[in-house]
Amino acid sequence: MSEGDWLIADRQLAGKGRLGRPWNDGAGNFMGSTAVQLGPTDPPPGTLALVAALALAEALSPLIPPPRRLMLKWPNDVLVGDAKLAGILLERIGEAVIVGIGVNLAQAPSVEGRVTAALSAFGPPPDRDLFAEALAESFATECERWRNYGLDPIVRRWILLAHPVGTPLAVGEPGGTSVAGTFAGLAGDGALQLRLADGTTHLIHAGDVNLA
Repeated sequence: MSEGDWLIADRQLAGKGRLGRPWNDGAGNFMGSTAVQLGPTDPPPGTLALVAALALAEALSPLIPPPRRLMLKWPNDVLVGDAKLAGILLERIGEAVIVGIGVNLAQAPSVEGRVTAALSAFGPPPDRDLFAEALAESFATECERWRNYGLDPIVRRWILLAHPVGTPLAVGEPGGTSVAGTFAGLAGDGALQLRLADGTTHLIHAGDVNLA
């Protein structure tokens, strides 16, 4: 797959989410992936999750009627209220990152332990292919900004679209440990900053984050 190309599935028989969770598709939903070829001066590959989230916000925001609004949850979810509307999955293959994106346009799949939502709850669902065009355009723009201007503006814009600073979070870290605290923004490298009860800040570079 060349950079700029998108592979879009009509149905998905073995979809997966983060941590190997199964992800069920739905007819009329968006399930697509694209490749980003890594260069020597690019920001860290994992921060492409922030890039994809901003691109999704750009493509989805016009489709959400007020007073509802999109909210980003680290590291890779787009929510409406407390319900997951879209998700992002990164996979490194050699000197490229495959960015996989799923968006509930027409149906909200059942995911154990998660609340999900679809755009069809707010009106007629958008045409899948027209949505794909809008997302591809916004992703190309955000990827160019990521390369040309670095992480600082990406991180600042991501925080503006996230849940407010001070939001209680529960984080399951690799290895099975769990830690609770409040959202304190993102570090310069895109890591989650979690404010603990004793006032210290714990950096989360990988983990399963839930609104507490």
